Formats: sequence, structure tokens, C-alpha cells
Amino acid sequence: MKVNKTIIVGLIFILFGGIIFLTDIFNPIIRPLTYTFLMGSSKGKDIMFFGLLGLFLILSQLFKKDIDTTKYLKISVGVGSVLLILGIALEVIFRLQMGIKLNTVFCSMTSTMSSTSILHTHLLKSILGEALTQIIGPFIQSDINTGVGLYAYVPSFAFLIILLIPILFITIVLASQKRPWPTNFLLAFFSSCLIIGAIDGGLFGTPAIVGILGLYLIYRDGYYINNIIGKLLNDENLLKENELIQPVYRNRGFSQKRFLFNRVLIGILIFAVIFLRLTIAFAGAEPDYYTVNVANPSQEIDLGNINSEIIKIENSTDKITYHINTSYNEMQLINDLKGPLNNSCKYYTVSWNIYSYLGLFK
Repeated sequence: MKVNKTIIVGLIFILFGGIIFLTDIFNPIIRPLTYTFLMGSSKGKDIMFFGLLGLFLILSQLFKKDIDTTKYLKISVGVGSVLLILGIALEVIFRLQMGIKLNTVFCSMTSTMSSTSILHTHLLKSILGEALTQIIGPFIQSDINTGVGLYAYVPSFAFLIILLIPILFITIVLASQKRPWPTNFLLAFFSSCLIIGAIDGGLFGTPAIVGILGLYLIYRDGYYINNIIGKLLNDENLLKENELIQPVYRNRGFSQKRFLFNRVLIGILIFAVIFLRLTIAFAGAEPDYYTVNVANPSQEIDLGNINSEIIKIENSTDKITYHINTSYNEMQLINDLKGPLNNSCKYYTVSWNIYSYLGLFK
């Protein structure tokens, strides 16, 4: 593997990830950019993103011999899809075992506060976070949430799902060999988003959606992306190299309608995934009030400023249920509960309210 421009760029990205780990000086510049595709970017996500981006670029130069990159990209899309679907299935099984509703955010108060939901799962993150804590715990900074608080609640078979991540990584590396530079960079970008999304967010999170649909975009329309960039830059070498990677539906004798359908299929899938995500969010929403269930309260609880927003309180032997005004933003409420409930309960759940993000209160 000879050092070339791609490897140098990859090393720069990895170095930049290391700088972000050591200092916050670039946060005001980087965070607004990564926030758009990492769904609430954090320091941990930024470090992972630039590290993976650089690593994928470097490893794309690994093999000199010809490899069927289209086949491995197709496998990557398949493995990535299964990984995301199993991640959500794990979330459903976890809730059935715990006896809590599907349309809630679960917040563990064990160790550090960690949350998870079907719309934004952190269960797989907790497994990797626990392993990372055991290995380099003293070096993990306080502002990097590893999700270890959820680890005690994760079903025991979940580690089998984690095994799909290294398999996905290997197939992506094989899929990125000998590709023209535009789709090589895009593949590294989408792959980084996909792996981060699988760990933090899951199928309905922005990084996973960007990642899996991005891989599928390269699989179906990578040829046209390279072709457009090659013509814009008048790069004959790029155009010549691009002819070696043909779309699976090009030059197949399809009718014009069928060919156009293949071209716009990625757009249809993007719309379908977004529509499904919003449908689940609205279908599970509780717009009249938040239902907050506090499990195994250990003492008298004072919710502080939240007290003025409480509509009703219900007590039982093992939990306290609060009905809270929807004037709160969902994420703000979850975070505001963290302080009063610290060391006061085992966990708590908060019902969904997508209307709070849109300003559509009933």
C-alpha cells in the first residue's frame, strides 16, 4: 500500500479527530456542521466520525488486485440494514421484558443517566460503552456519554448483534477498493455515519438514515455521481476509471419508464423512511400531557421548577406517575428530570411528544 493523496487525507482526518479529543478549540466550528448529519452531534460522535472517515479512506487503498466492489457494497447494504432492524427489535424486546410501553423514553439512573427509545436507541451503544470503560475508563472524558447506565438492562443475547458491526466494517473496506475518488470519499462519509448511527440512534436516527441510504445511493447511482463530477472538472482519467463501475440497471435494455424508476428509486426510499419515522412518532405521541413514571423511588421527590407544570400525581407501591404539562419540550423535560431524580430512583420513563419539537401543542 503506497502512500498517496487519499492516504494523506485520511491521516489528516484521524489527526483532526485526535485534536478534538484533546481540546475543545474547534467545537464552535465543527459542531454546527456535524450536527446536521449526526443528529445532535457531541464530542464523542465527532471524534468517531473523523476517526472512521480517515480510517475508511486509508483502508480503501489496501488491495491492489481487482475485487468485485459492487458485490461487497451490496452485501454492506444488506448487513447494515439487518443491523439497524435488529437494533430496533432489541429495543422492543427490552421494553417487553421490562413491562414498559413502546412509546416512551427510558432513562436509567444507574451509574450515569442514560436514555433510550425506539426512535433513538442507545442499547448497542451501552454494550460498547461498557467494554470501552473497562479498557480505557480513566481516559474517557466526562462530556462523552458512553451509555453504560443502560448496560444492566440490555438482554444477554445483544452481543450477537454487535458482531455485525465488524462484519459491516470489513465488507465496506472491500467495497471501497479501486473506486473513483468522488464515490470513494462519499462511501467513507456514509459508512462513518452508518456505523455511528447503528451504535447511537438506530434505524430512525439521522446518522443511520444518511448512512444506509447513502450506501444504497452509491450502489445504484455512483456511476452518475462520478460522471457528473468528471465532466464538471473535465477529468478524463476519472471518466475513464468510472466506466469500470456500471450501475446494475444500466445497459440492460430496460424501457425508459423502468430505467427512470431505477434512477429515482433512492428518492422514493428516502421519502418512505422519513414518512415511516414521522408516522411512528406521531402515532405514539401523547399530546395532552407527558406521562412520567418514576420506578422504585427511594425517598420523597421534589421536582423543583417542574412542580408548577404537574397536572396530576398517582402513587403506587413501586412507582410514582406524574402527568406534566406539554408546554415543556420533550428533551428539556428529560434533562430537567435528571437532577431531581438523581439517586432517587432506579429509572424513569417519559412518554413521546413529537408536537413539542414542532410547536404544535393541543
